[in-house]
Amino acid sequence: MDRRELLGMVGAGAIGLTALSASADEKSSDEKCCELDHAHADCYKACADCAKACDMTFHHCFKEVAEGKKDHAKSLHLASDCAAFCSLSASMIAKHSPLMAASCNACAEACKATAAEVGRFDSEEMRATAKSLRECEKSCRAMVASMANKTELRAN
Repeated sequence: MDRRELLGMVGAGAIGLTALSASADEKSSDEKCCELDHAHADCYKACADCAKACDMTFHHCFKEVAEGKKDHAKSLHLASDCAAFCSLSASMIAKHSPLMAASCNACAEACKATAAEVGRFDSEEMRATAKSLRECEKSCRAMVASMANKTELRAN
């Protein structure tokens, strides 16, 4: 390889790196415009974690019902429905939807009802899910309250 080829490759590499860094800078400025405040980020994480816990609890309850333990049927149903509420709320928060407060209010109620049912069972799986449900409920209520406080401040 002669010097011209080497310099050409180095130049092409430098141009490529410059383009990549400009693209990374644009990405970080785009991400900044869409960042979530603390309450929204916590709620997003709690909803996503709770949806996963509910989906896993659905499977646990499914196995229990299949073994004839029909007392898990209501938990199975509620966990499935609650996972849908949690997933919806996480999606609404990520999109900065104007309807996220409505979905998070509904999510908090779904988590409360599901935690009451799941909490009746004395197993490690069900206790862990009940904990996740209570955390999600609390986080959704805090996020909605923080939104109400910001709306009140803007109105004054």
